[in-house]
Amino acid sequence: MFEHIVLLKFKSNVSNIEKEDAVKRAHNLKGNIPGIVDLSAGINVTEEIEHMQGFTLGIRVTFEDQQACREYIQHPLHQGLLQSIGPLVEGIVVMDYTVA
Repeated sequence: MFEHIVLLKFKSNVSNIEKEDAVKRAHNLKGNIPGIVDLSAGINVTEEIEHMQGFTLGIRVTFEDQQACREYIQHPLHQGLLQSIGPLVEGIVVMDYTVA
């Protein structure tokens, strides 16, 4: 298994509706891109605001293996998600790792 974690920091003028739409678009990837075992996405509700650093949306995708993640990155549905939410984002953190 292989984990792909993404944290997004939205621009200050992005509405809550746009943020929720981004979550829905992320959820739409599960079941529509081969190799995805599990996917979760949501708006940050942590009470540890001193550690948020402005990151609002979290996405975690579990893949069968690293190759499935590589193929996902190039998949048209993923590329469509990037194009739709890219203009709303001012920061991103990505972390990938193999699940032992």
